[in-house]
Amino acid sequence: MAADSMEIDDALYSRQRYVLGDTAMQKMAQSHVFLSGIGGLGVEIAKNIILAGVKALTVHDTKQCTKWDLGINFFIHEDDISSQRNRAEATLHRIAELNPYVHVAASVVPLDETTDLSFLKQYQCVILTEVSLLLQKKINDFCHAQQPPIKFISADVYGVCSRLFCDFGDEFEVVDTTGEEPKEIFISNITQSNPGIVTCLENHPHRLETGQFLTFREVNGMSCLNGSTHQITVVSPYSFSIGDTSDMEPYLHGGIAVQVKTPKMFYFERLEKQITNPLCLVADFSKPEAPLQIHIAMLALSHFQENFGRGPNIGCLQDAEEMLKIAMSISETLENKPQVNADVVKWLSRTAQGFLTPLAAAIGGIASQEVLKAVTGKFSPLQQWLYIDMLDIVTPLEKMGSEEFLPRGDRYDALRACIGDSLCQKLHDLNIFLVGCGAIGCEMLKNFALLGVGTGQDKGLVTITDPDLIEKSNLNRQFLFRPHHIQKPKSYTAAEATLNINPYLKIDSYINKVCPATESTYSDEFYTKQDVIVTALDNIEARRYIDSRCVANLRPLIDSGTMGTKGHTEVIVPHLTESYNSHRDPPEEEIPFCTLKSFPAAIEHTIQWARDKFESSFSHKPSLFNKFWQTYASAEEVLQRIKSGESLEGCFHVIKTLSRRPRSWTQCVELARVKFEKYFSHKALQLLHSFPLDTRLKDGSLFWQSPKRPPFPVKFEFKDPLHYGFIVSTAKLFATVYCVPFTEKDFSEETILKIISAVKVPEFRPSNKVVQTDETARKPDHIPVSSEDERNAIFQLEKSILSNEALENDLQMKPISFEKDDDSNGHMDFITAASNLRAKMYNIEPADRFKTKRIAGKIIPAIATATAAVSGLVALELIKVVGGYSADAYKNCFLNLAIPIMVFTETAEVRRTEIRNGLSFTIWDRWTVYGKEDFTLLDFINAVREKYGIEPTMVVQGVKMLYVPVMPGHIKRLKLTMQKLVKPSADKKYVDLTVSFAPETDGEEDLPGPPVRYYFVQEDN
Repeated sequence: MAADSMEIDDALYSRQRYVLGDTAMQKMAQSHVFLSGIGGLGVEIAKNIILAGVKALTVHDTKQCTKWDLGINFFIHEDDISSQRNRAEATLHRIAELNPYVHVAASVVPLDETTDLSFLKQYQCVILTEVSLLLQKKINDFCHAQQPPIKFISADVYGVCSRLFCDFGDEFEVVDTTGEEPKEIFISNITQSNPGIVTCLENHPHRLETGQFLTFREVNGMSCLNGSTHQITVVSPYSFSIGDTSDMEPYLHGGIAVQVKTPKMFYFERLEKQITNPLCLVADFSKPEAPLQIHIAMLALSHFQENFGRGPNIGCLQDAEEMLKIAMSISETLENKPQVNADVVKWLSRTAQGFLTPLAAAIGGIASQEVLKAVTGKFSPLQQWLYIDMLDIVTPLEKMGSEEFLPRGDRYDALRACIGDSLCQKLHDLNIFLVGCGAIGCEMLKNFALLGVGTGQDKGLVTITDPDLIEKSNLNRQFLFRPHHIQKPKSYTAAEATLNINPYLKIDSYINKVCPATESTYSDEFYTKQDVIVTALDNIEARRYIDSRCVANLRPLIDSGTMGTKGHTEVIVPHLTESYNSHRDPPEEEIPFCTLKSFPAAIEHTIQWARDKFESSFSHKPSLFNKFWQTYASAEEVLQRIKSGESLEGCFHVIKTLSRRPRSWTQCVELARVKFEKYFSHKALQLLHSFPLDTRLKDGSLFWQSPKRPPFPVKFEFKDPLHYGFIVSTAKLFATVYCVPFTEKDFSEETILKIISAVKVPEFRPSNKVVQTDETARKPDHIPVSSEDERNAIFQLEKSILSNEALENDLQMKPISFEKDDDSNGHMDFITAASNLRAKMYNIEPADRFKTKRIAGKIIPAIATATAAVSGLVALELIKVVGGYSADAYKNCFLNLAIPIMVFTETAEVRRTEIRNGLSFTIWDRWTVYGKEDFTLLDFINAVREKYGIEPTMVVQGVKMLYVPVMPGHIKRLKLTMQKLVKPSADKKYVDLTVSFAPETDGEEDLPGPPVRYYFVQEDN
């Protein structure tokens, strides 16, 4: 099948399509991949690439399932061990279930130095895990020599160290190195000079890089630039040069520069050569030497395995010494003769028999993305090594005896070999609260199950919550869910699936949102019982709220998130680090009201306009209509009240809606046709009436110049699919909200044409309405109703009553909630048609339904590779939190698998605010005051003064001002009891208040202190 004619299942792949694009998706769906080694790392890679949607995957393994595998492979169960199944055969049907479009086969034949490798020619990519270095070299040589080369990837996790290596052949062309949308830059000036300098609109930095290519359009004056492509040199954040423009016509106004994506060639060396002179990606810039040090240590491990036919024994110092000698001699053979880090070698030797599953999740996610790059040519490949180590976890365990790390014959032996038994027990006894069971949530639960979190005999519990139901689009990333789970609650389903991985996990699942409304469930008492909170959320507000609850209850929080191939992790530890709320993400830029209403300049503006129209016409107005008629019993009552001079809120708009209510399919189509004329013809004519094309501003410049685009009326053409699509989708939505029945026959072209031909379209009459041009102006809340409008409303309502068109059924509408993923409901049909018609009116490049859906639905692009990597990194930090590590052990991470880049940074140390006389506090501090029943506000203020030596000037409870001396009546409050002021619920034992105090210097603002927890009765002390 031709690559460009393949149908993509959007219901399944929609979020991933926004990451990879259709061309890459189609290439991937034709690729055959071979994966050797289905242990803890291999199963991670298999999961991710099957979810992504390659055509076929062969999983190869020659080992039998053992008890050890239960702690590292989430698809191996206890009956696989008792049946002595091969690992590939045991996992085959479980990984195949992840995606019905992928053909998965198992191979159990030996793969060694004697194997004829010609069978690999059928694959586009070969991945090796758990394969000796000698055999890796042999297979890599074979793959590199093919024409075209077979893309080669090898990956391994040994104890606390991991490595990834890529070789995609001598030359590998990448079509799109970043996956970012091509930038569009609005131009304010171009100089006539050599080189010509292009300046962008003020406050809109171009964010380009020297060497990139741009093409120009809509330039007035210097019009020979239009359609031409130029390589640019960045001059400043707001300007760049494009070569000689001195012979061109002078620039007048307007113009858009659009980034042109150009293919880039990447060059690779074979494994044999790269071993002696490795090219490594540095992930932790505080340790730039680390990749080479781990490179030597892992080479020493390979030599040790070859020399002794085994790996170094767990915790064995003699083996560590032997490996150190090997490392020293290897260093001499490398080109730069790098220094050997004895600690890295020692810890690798001590833990190499073990396996750190979260590290496998992290490196597996990254490796899987490299597989997708190999078969699609999308995104920049890794050149050529990546090393990640977790020495931060083991260094504090230095003093533990070797018996801590020895096997006990259970499923946690691989983990125990890395972190010791004491830390394993702490994980088992952990109470953890996971908020969100989406993509990251599912991956986290898998990590918890393999680590044995919440499996302690007497202690330990995993609590999860998520209010959402499973949808088909979730199955592409949320790997605990299957097609038969669709429309079931995520949390209950995820809990059940997690027990399949580890049946000893204790798990409580809820379907509540975590928000102020559910504080009776997720109370302070609930938080105090938790050891750690982990968030797996997709919005900032929820993160902020949970962070504030963690700070109030002194609980550690680990946050993470992804967007496409990008991801982040953040560790928040009481008394050590800043909190999530300590740093503010920049607010999302809002499109100015006047831009949306009258002056769109980009397709995003027309899509948002169409989305707003949908909300207003089919959701907001019907809701207000229903609310009004729930307040007033009948139309007759309303008529009587407004006749007697009463002003009823919203009554004018409600009566207008009632009097124009369509009562048949024909009237719905007529209404849609009238709306077409209003939106796409009359609107343009009105704007050109208010601002003719030759209108000039006070400074003499043209009103209609970039970014303002003059509109031109769209003439209705029945045969234009866009016009016809708008009529049908709009009529369908009107019929739904007005409860008008319709059938399939009503959608026939013949029926629609017959109705439209008879419609009398109102002629355009210009009005003198003022058009808002101020970009800072906000949408007005209420548009005043004139007395003429009120008289008209009385007349219309009387008419409706007399015509028997204000009966009980007429006083109800059916509001519609926007649903982007249901193609049968017509919601996206309306938004796509309306947006593209408005784009046509303003001469803006239209967008296809796919792009429109992403913008209108505010869809966050997502892919399983990034999700898996991020959740692995979170679980690694969790181990440190549980171990009570010092501040310098924790690492936050930002990654972008597309580029690829991975940056580990130390957490931000908590800031301490000095008050005076040695009195200071941080966000984690809390003062306490114990009261009694008749304790007054004055008593409270005196208690704070006596206990902490400061004079409170203001007392605040949340957003409620309890005491601000300058406010009227507040001085009288000093005599009121705290009970009366705060009004606590019966079960509330305390309240958290914020107290401000006077600064040392007059004229400065009052300073806020830490929260003061006021207990209503003394006995709680």
